[in-house]
Amino acid sequence: MRVLVVTAVTAEADSVAAGLARAGYASPGAEPPERPARLRRDGHAVDVLPAGVGPAAAAAGTAKALARAPYDLVVSAGIGGGFPGVAPLGSLVVASELVAADLGADSPDGFVPLPELGFGRDRLAAPPALREDVARALGAITGRVLTVTTATGTAGRAAELLARHPSAAAEAMEGFGVAEAADQYGLPALEIRAISNEVGPRDRSAWRIGDALAALTDAFGKLPPVLESWTPHEPD
Repeated sequence: MRVLVVTAVTAEADSVAAGLARAGYASPGAEPPERPARLRRDGHAVDVLPAGVGPAAAAAGTAKALARAPYDLVVSAGIGGGFPGVAPLGSLVVASELVAADLGADSPDGFVPLPELGFGRDRLAAPPALREDVARALGAITGRVLTVTTATGTAGRAAELLARHPSAAAEAMEGFGVAEAADQYGLPALEIRAISNEVGPRDRSAWRIGDALAALTDAFGKLPPVLESWTPHEPD
């Protein structure tokens, strides 16, 4: 099993790597900064790449890594916002679907998503059996994770997103980009988010980034047995 984990920033990648180290993964040596960090255990491999913020950087970084080496699974991971009443601060969310929530067009009647415009898709599903196994192992919530290019900062915007996506659990900025790149290579994708803030009015004093990064580390300390027992391309 070889897995590529894609984060936005180095702090998230370091938290992922720390969790994998707890599970016995170790690096065989230093890699150039533009290459994913490599961690290995008992014939299994996890590479961790901070690809940048936003879906474009995430897609480009993921595609570049996938062109260089074969993988069985791609995971978008990091911190994110949780919808109040669904995903509290410090909790973990495993995406049922990775949704490009603001990919479409505005109109006098409201937002028109990309599929209704006839220009393609705006979501990809995570492998059902695998995502449920991961959520169970991590004690995580499952639900749609919305990929946005502008982080929500008002109650009105949060309500608008929930009206369009009632099963949304979290918001972040990279998942759909990672999944789209993975799908171009015929690979499944997961998204795992540790909740650092509520989706809604922007209040930095209420953010719990440190707690979310610690939760991300704990998650990746528990994740390896699930990934190592999963059969790539198994039917769901």
